[in-house]
Amino acid sequence: ASRHKHRATGGRRNIHQKKRKYEMGRPSALCKLGAKRVRPVRCRGGNMKYRGLRIDAGNFAWGSENCTKKVRVLDVVYNSTSNELVRTKTLTKNTIVQIDAQPYLQWYMKKYGVDLRKKGKKGAKVAADAKEEVEEKKSRHVIFKLKAREAKQKMDPAVEEQFQSGRLLASIASRPGQSGRCDGYVLEGEELTFYKRKLEKKKKQ
Repeated sequence: ASRHKHRATGGRRNIHQKKRKYEMGRPSALCKLGAKRVRPVRCRGGNMKYRGLRIDAGNFAWGSENCTKKVRVLDVVYNSTSNELVRTKTLTKNTIVQIDAQPYLQWYMKKYGVDLRKKGKKGAKVAADAKEEVEEKKSRHVIFKLKAREAKQKMDPAVEEQFQSGRLLASIASRPGQSGRCDGYVLEGEELTFYKRKLEKKKKQ
């Protein structure tokens, strides 16, 4: 409440009522990247908020493939609010982070029979042949099923490129300081292009 403020004319206000509990604010959570630490906070109406103080993993959806996996958050790379939040590795809603691509790689391998790390490399065939021996045997039916899926499959080249490094750019969609969760989605398409450009600009400075 702004009872303590001066009037527009500069005069002091007469304070005719005390502070009320419903006007209370709390300090911001400033959730950081680190081993999970969440504190429950009792709120008005007996409701609970879960104050994420440190979080290192969350559920991230890969929209175009309709696949959601629990993955580790590896690093904070961009925040439109302030570079200070990137430097201190603070997690807020819409922070751009790097996540571990491994669970998605395994899922893609299982569904399409394609190792995204090997794609586009010269040593792909050699590596694939060596791997074929180690891999479990697939029936002819399964091999054809995977091939048919792969034939229909289109992937954003910018996303595919990221699999080579084993890290994907993602955006946080939940509010870690309110829900104690760090969930989000893998960046794709125009949004990915937009943030890549932002990161390039940041590097140049």
